[in-house]
Amino acid sequence: MTTSNFLLIAPEVADALAEQRPVVALESTIISHGMPHPRNVATALAVEDAVRQQGAVPATVALLDGCLVVGLTADQIEQLGSAPDVAKVSWRDVGVTLANKTLGATTVATTMFAAHQAGIRLFATGGLGGVHRGDTGDVSADLTALGSLPVAVVSAGVKAVLDLPRTLEALETLGVPVLGWQTEVFPEFWTRGHDLPVTASVADAAHTAEILHAHWAVGLTTGAVLAVPVPAEHEADQVIIEAAIEAGLAAAHDQGVSGADITPFLLAHIVETTGGASLDTNVALVTHNATVAAQVAVALAGYEA
Repeated sequence: MTTSNFLLIAPEVADALAEQRPVVALESTIISHGMPHPRNVATALAVEDAVRQQGAVPATVALLDGCLVVGLTADQIEQLGSAPDVAKVSWRDVGVTLANKTLGATTVATTMFAAHQAGIRLFATGGLGGVHRGDTGDVSADLTALGSLPVAVVSAGVKAVLDLPRTLEALETLGVPVLGWQTEVFPEFWTRGHDLPVTASVADAAHTAEILHAHWAVGLTTGAVLAVPVPAEHEADQVIIEAAIEAGLAAAHDQGVSGADITPFLLAHIVETTGGASLDTNVALVTHNATVAAQVAVALAGYEA
């Protein structure tokens, strides 16, 4: 059985790719594991609409009925958002999920893989995985994907529950450029960032597309991170967020939460601790990221036409 037997690209997405029109991939763990229903579904649809408003085609990715689907319908998004037991699917889980025909939501790593298989260069998400805090050796497969797949990921940096400096060091080791969208400071998910540097600052979508084109045209095969600060009016309070993170880490330790479960646990704990404020910020930043990704996809399409 070939890749095409497992990969199912929605007609709208397939047509856009065939005509070399801009497409933006979107992950689905934010639907199934990142927000409560029905806000998760409303956010997913709003993110798709944000992509369309900039002249690109959205392609939300998930695993359904034994297929890696690139481009979900509204009904499929609702299914992911309301089903009780949706698997969180990273690279290692893809084969099992496909063979068992389990309903699965894709992480950053798996969405990057699907995007690459489909021929999509831009992918928008909320925040990246990375190196976890402490000395557990827990490192997200998102970094492995960025080091080996030529897809640009637009995010508000790395989820702030992680070890940001070590994650940036890992990206440097992997040869992954970290571009700051109109900033020289690496954004920290819920906040706009403080003192961590990016590889280079980019002025706009045209500048970003020029760099991505050069990166791949010369023969480099890694991905790239386009780090977009959360809009200032939606930035969370740094002190409150850090206190919530520390409390969440302590609760995770006390309850024995680890591995793939720890990030969803921490995000849910922080939403509760902040009275929902962190969720409002999350919705704002992922929608903004999708807007920026679509703008870059439109600009990059000019090089690939």
